[in-house]
Amino acid sequence: MKFNIFKTFFFIIIFFNTNFSYAEILKPNISILPSEVVKIQLSSLQNNNSPNIDSGILQTWEFAHPNNQRYTGPIERFKTMLKGDSFSMMLNHKENKVVEIFKNDEVATFEVTILGSDKNYFKFKWQVEKNTIDGPTKDCWLTTAVSQPYNLGSSI
Repeated sequence: MKFNIFKTFFFIIIFFNTNFSYAEILKPNISILPSEVVKIQLSSLQNNNSPNIDSGILQTWEFAHPNNQRYTGPIERFKTMLKGDSFSMMLNHKENKVVEIFKNDEVATFEVTILGSDKNYFKFKWQVEKNTIDGPTKDCWLTTAVSQPYNLGSSI
């Protein structure tokens, strides 16, 4: 009897300490449109620590163009960059708005406005390009550049 209680107690502890909400990182594919790439990245950054710590940053990294990854990586350096003063307002921001300002068959540029958790608005230029490099992301839309933020001021 004591053994069954111990097994049940052990199972309950394991069950509640296991993260069953782990979500797969979405991989780029040719059916994802340029605006969707930006929205995937923004949504991930908005919910950076859900389901796991920095899972939003990891998702954002997946949609970074290989040339962008070479410039901003490896991943630990990318994390440090996003957590630094220049881009930390993207992490766990309150809301965002994406407006397409240019698009052709190879490049799309968006104006992105976010409301940071500090209640300040920031504007970015976000560029995605169709990847021409051979590999698993060839012909997928991937982020090639995000401008430094422009502080638009407080919402209060």
